[in-house]
Amino acid sequence: MTDAEAVLKAADTIAVVGLSRDPAKAAHSVPAAMQAAGFRIIPVHPTADELLGEKVYRNLTDIPEPVDIVDVFRPAPETPTIAEQAVAIGAKALWLQQGIVSAEARRIAEAGGLHYVEDQCIAVVRALGQITR
Repeated sequence: MTDAEAVLKAADTIAVVGLSRDPAKAAHSVPAAMQAAGFRIIPVHPTADELLGEKVYRNLTDIPEPVDIVDVFRPAPETPTIAEQAVAIGAKALWLQQGIVSAEARRIAEAGGLHYVEDQCIAVVRALGQITR
């Protein structure tokens, strides 16, 4: 596992897989907080067209710009496929949100040269480290 704060300090762009339409859910409020702190948020969602004022992409592989962190708000069984996509797009890190753990996603990410963080809330790490852009 990589030091979460160091990963975040080195990042500007965060692709969020599973960003929710529902503002009451952490999968919406956490990315919104990261955006408010100055990070570029790129939503990945299967059906939405725009979230947090940003164009939504169906898959990581559809994103036409570099991504520093792939932040995941999806169930653990889906994370190995997401890890494969993160490696394919050349992301620098894969971050599984609090409560999400996957040995297979870790193996894929680390074999692909990505930093790996799991079971931690990216917004909590940002707040505790007072990291902004």
